[in-house]
Amino acid sequence: MKKYYTRTCNFYYGEISKKLVKKRITLPLSGNNSISFDKLEVYQRDKNKISSKIIKLKEIKFQNNLLKKKINQDLRKIISKKYYFNDVSLMGILNMTPDSFSDGGLFKNKKNAMKRIKQMIKAGAKIIDIGGESTRPGSLTVNSSKEWKRISSVIKQFKKKFPKVLLSVDTRKSLVMKNAIKYKADIINDVSGFEFDSFSINTVSKKDVWKIIHHMQGTPQTMQNNPKYVNVLLDIYDFFEKKLRYLTKYSNQKKKFILDPGIGFGKNLKHNLILINNISLFHSLGFPILIGTSRKRFINQISGEYDTDERIGGTLSSIIYLLSQGVQIFRVHNVEEVKQGLLVYKKILGI
Repeated sequence: MKKYYTRTCNFYYGEISKKLVKKRITLPLSGNNSISFDKLEVYQRDKNKISSKIIKLKEIKFQNNLLKKKINQDLRKIISKKYYFNDVSLMGILNMTPDSFSDGGLFKNKKNAMKRIKQMIKAGAKIIDIGGESTRPGSLTVNSSKEWKRISSVIKQFKKKFPKVLLSVDTRKSLVMKNAIKYKADIINDVSGFEFDSFSINTVSKKDVWKIIHHMQGTPQTMQNNPKYVNVLLDIYDFFEKKLRYLTKYSNQKKKFILDPGIGFGKNLKHNLILINNISLFHSLGFPILIGTSRKRFINQISGEYDTDERIGGTLSSIIYLLSQGVQIFRVHNVEEVKQGLLVYKKILGI
């Protein structure tokens, strides 16, 4: 059975974009007239046979009825304003673990953790993502009690200290989710896509929290052992579509979902670059997109001998490209540097 997918492409920015939208030459992305598009890449999948073509917006009416119907359905989602996340948001990372790949051990105690949270908020983070279990490649699972113990002192105080900042909790465990929600967590960020713990969906489905649907092939222990896809871009789109269909069926808050394709989670360098390059496909699902490229290994694989511990250059370049494709949320370690880079880039584009 044939299946179609719609990816926005050929973007315009700033005043030029606004003029083109006004003349109805382009369509606004996520209701933002400052970034618009006039072409689509349409993929056709028939079992494992995949093809694609670029069409102009004015050519939609000449497509077959089935394709035309699918494109118009997708366009309604693509151009609609996204609930809450209409502007770019930075999610600052706080790992309260001894073994995270980048900053493990730096923020294990409450004093250092709170100090770092204040720094990231001052630098421009609108969300703070707190985790008590490393999910780097090869990391081992931590039991729920130990994970909660690592983060509980900060979680319990967070909303008292920072009531206007969104609190995200990075966990795969239903017990940790339940406790975090009790202390007014706004977002549950489960890298397993709510598949690791069989109780996790029931824990979050009726709660007024954002749910990040994250893609990961395998587990942290196995995910980098020769990951394979028929087509990484379309396979992950299908994963999101299936997961959204299931979760929205049981959720009271049908708008509160965020999509994260999971850069580096069960993907090799080629997979990661395909996802980044074609990220605008996921706008047709109708939800905000979150990306975490910060300090990831693919930067080292590209930069080689020019690699640095923090990989700020590679992180920022990937984020700037993703911003140009309409991504709304960026999960980062170096909030200060990324914020500065985005301010300059947005000023240049006029968005």
